[in-house]
Amino acid sequence: MNIIKTIEVFGDSILKGIQIHPVHNRYFVDNHIDLDAIRQKHSVSIENHSRIGCTIGKGYELSKKRLNKGALCDVVVMDFGGNDCDFNWKAISENPTCEHQPKTPIDEFVRVYHEMIEVLKKHSILPVLTTLPPLSPQKFFDWFCKGLNKDNVLKWLGGDVNAIYRFQENYSRTVEKIVRDSGAHLVDLRGAFLRERHLNNLLCEDGTHPNTNGQKIITAAFLEFAENLATSRAATRALGFA
Repeated sequence: MNIIKTIEVFGDSILKGIQIHPVHNRYFVDNHIDLDAIRQKHSVSIENHSRIGCTIGKGYELSKKRLNKGALCDVVVMDFGGNDCDFNWKAISENPTCEHQPKTPIDEFVRVYHEMIEVLKKHSILPVLTTLPPLSPQKFFDWFCKGLNKDNVLKWLGGDVNAIYRFQENYSRTVEKIVRDSGAHLVDLRGAFLRERHLNNLLCEDGTHPNTNGQKIITAAFLEFAENLATSRAATRALGFA
């Protein structure tokens, strides 16, 4: 990575390092994703602009503001989809027979991601996308449907709580297709988690935010990607396309 000196990260609460406080049972920042290990090993500068609740649309606007201010970098890492694929569970619990759309419908998700990638390429910035760490559907259901009519939510899910997993998986697989179609690079966070035998031990009580052990899996995946990028001849050419 001798030609890569500056990296900016845009994502949601996963890369922000949000966990659930063991005593207060509330979200708080407890980030053990070791970006310093990459900084030190490869002598790069890394700025993390990840924000809680960020969707691809919000991330795109944030990145454009950075570019408009002249904040150019060599690589942009993007982790989106977790909030985009989420639903308004309260609305679902109140009206389970109605149509409900995710925060960012899949076609819009694809369109905006491709547009974001093209903008980065025009600025000679290497786009790097991540797949979504898998969620635990039962834990997710129990956490996000607290105080709601769970029977109605389950009815909307077709009686199968695992539908939550499939909704999210669809967005993660879509990220993989975006990478193939656009020529961007991929950090396969999902694959790294799925190689572990006990997924629930890597996630907080809400079934979606990685705990400290899960964040270590993310660190390892980024370090592996950085090593592969550093030894790849393609890396020396990647910043040259427009």
